[in-house]
Amino acid sequence: MNDMLNIANKLKELEGSVTWLVTGAAGFIGSHLTEYLLSNNQNVIGLDNFSTGSKVNLELIKKSVTSTQWNNFEFYKGDICNFDLCQKVTKKCDLVLHQAALGSVNRSIADPIASHSSNVDGFLNMLYASKENKVERFIYASSSSVYGSNTNIPKIESDTGLPLSPYALTKSINEMYARMFSDVYFFNTIGLRYFNVFGERQNPDGPYAAVIPKWINQILNGKEVEIFGDGLTSRDFCYVQNAVYANILSALTENKNALNQVFNISANKETSLNELFEIISKILISKYPDLSLKSPKYSNFRAGDVRNSLADISKSKNLLEYEAKYEINQGLKLTVDWFDSNYSH
Repeated sequence: MNDMLNIANKLKELEGSVTWLVTGAAGFIGSHLTEYLLSNNQNVIGLDNFSTGSKVNLELIKKSVTSTQWNNFEFYKGDICNFDLCQKVTKKCDLVLHQAALGSVNRSIADPIASHSSNVDGFLNMLYASKENKVERFIYASSSSVYGSNTNIPKIESDTGLPLSPYALTKSINEMYARMFSDVYFFNTIGLRYFNVFGERQNPDGPYAAVIPKWINQILNGKEVEIFGDGLTSRDFCYVQNAVYANILSALTENKNALNQVFNISANKETSLNELFEIISKILISKYPDLSLKSPKYSNFRAGDVRNSLADISKSKNLLEYEAKYEINQGLKLTVDWFDSNYSH
């Protein structure tokens, strides 16, 4: 299964025979997973408490699939911190794609208790309920933040560091729980360490908005962009459809050696914040030659931020047959077009 066509064929074979559970189904990555599965005629259960997800995302999915496909979707509004609800939804499913979490390093620094509650207690609820109800496979979202104090580039799965934020710690704990469930209960999991996923539907507003949607919105509206540090901080920005691809690959892989492992999921390219600003600016200027473009404002570095981040994805390639289907420029073009069409400016 080395491309999306093979995956689509595999999903066609599974039509009507399996049920997928997507937690965080109304969120950024979760809504793209839900949409992809429904568009491939899969039975999907969605769970979301709308703390960071949006009903608008569900409406967008509904508009993009057929009425028959939409009827294959069963949605529960609720919280993964409610164990009884986790038990209820996992009784009905075969495969879990666990995306529900409180994201953002800064949010976790401001409120570590809330992050722990959702990301650790909620994770354990879902993991244990899935094991109890004999779910076939549990795919979960981890994070590049687990590399923490390890400054080596590129990041290799076996070589993590000390967590630099409560958020990073919660994701490290998730991975330890998943490994323990494999060792003690023989329950199959796969963890995906996302590297700075971006794309359509990512929230551009609020104090914990991710940098790409926030900047697109600000530049479109003639506002000044703020860069924390000197702009040489770098990230391995990963378009959301790469993350979708990785989740489906993980759920369907027939390679037993891939089970109970964690994998880097990225585009395998390092981009500085200064370079990111230039790329987004050029895309927008090409669309709007008269756009008023202001130079970025440079502020102090933020607590908990790592300086550089780049993934080694050779393990993902070898065991999952994963490769990035979209590089950063392609993903940014699609993302800019979407925000341009869906946000007023």
